[in-house]
Amino acid sequence: MSRAWPAPAKLNLYLHVVGRRADGYHLLDSLVAFADVGDEIVATPAPDWSLRVTGPFAGTLDGAPADNLVARAAHRLAAQLGRPPAASVTLAKNLPVASGIGGGSADAAATLRALTDLWNVAPDAVDLPTLAAGLGADVPVCLLARAAWLGGIGEQVTPALDLPPTFVVLANPGIALATPAVFKARRGGFSAAARFDDAFADVAALGGALAARRNDLAEAAVSLVPEIGRVIDALAAQEGAILARMSGSGATCFALFAEAAAAHAASARLKSDRPRWWVAAGRLF
Repeated sequence: MSRAWPAPAKLNLYLHVVGRRADGYHLLDSLVAFADVGDEIVATPAPDWSLRVTGPFAGTLDGAPADNLVARAAHRLAAQLGRPPAASVTLAKNLPVASGIGGGSADAAATLRALTDLWNVAPDAVDLPTLAAGLGADVPVCLLARAAWLGGIGEQVTPALDLPPTFVVLANPGIALATPAVFKARRGGFSAAARFDDAFADVAALGGALAARRNDLAEAAVSLVPEIGRVIDALAAQEGAILARMSGSGATCFALFAEAAAAHAASARLKSDRPRWWVAAGRLF
């Protein structure tokens, strides 16, 4: 029997680059949240492995199906369990690719959740967080799939306090942006970690705290894709927008709202004004 598993969009509510390891990987401090907008994994019992990709962004995935993070996650999980990767998996690719919202990582994490359920894997049979870390820097936090603090190169994940009711509009100018290129273009020193212990009563208070922080990759990303700056400006200009910022290494940006109606109205306006952009509204968790 098949079952659908969400692969929600990941948002960096702030992102500080706090150092760099000897091997060149950058050390991060970030508050991550997820939106109820995303891709979807459907896993069905089958005698052999197969992967089908559907959805509006299916045609933008590069490489052979075997190189897809979904396939890599399935095969690594099966190898650790000492079993064949027998499953028929469908990935509905609803999120833009290379867009700073962890689409591929969320897909891999959803695949791990889906197949441990499909194969009736005992909770102690495999170390999923370690397996996730071997697949990519964002996969561990996507495996948790709730508001969390991110540290190290992404492998250090600590659950954060629940967010107040927060609605969001995501917008992408339709330009893929590779993470390594953004880090290469980044200039300047490092920031301090900026975590907070507060439980915020509402999104206005959360937005005020986030405004004192930033995305340290935004300047570099805008230098490569100037349209990102226009996306941020358009989001910030929407009625009810509390904070507008780029997520991850871009090019997707977001704005926070206190009311669902305001977020959906802003999304509708942006879709009308900028028909070539990808725009979606949802709720954070």
